[in-house]
Amino acid sequence: QVQLQESGPGLVKPSQALSLTCTVSGGSITTNNYYWNWIRQPPGKGLEWIGFIGDEGNTDYNPTLKSRTSISRDTSKNIVTLLLRSVSPEDTAVYYCARYGLGLFGSWGQGTQVTVSS
Repeated sequence: QVQLQESGPGLVKPSQALSLTCTVSGGSITTNNYYWNWIRQPPGKGLEWIGFIGDEGNTDYNPTLKSRTSISRDTSKNIVTLLLRSVSPEDTAVYYCARYGLGLFGSWGQGTQVTVSS
């Protein structure tokens, strides 16, 4: 069973950078045909896709967030990281990592609350 666990700061100040880590167990982030995504849900709103990194290290991002977003991986540690720069209170959300493959988001982390506030 693939398990994903998000970790990082629960509180970030405006203008700072948010860095989150998705630790993956039970499967390799280099496995063919799987994509490792970051998704968030602001309070009272729906899910918003942030971006992904694929099995070959390829990336793609939501155009609305692309200029501030970087997703990377460390294959030796089997982790995926999210960097969201220059955050504002509008970035307050529950952040999830999720694996996409076989036509669906089949595995999700439990989510981690991130609040942007001074």
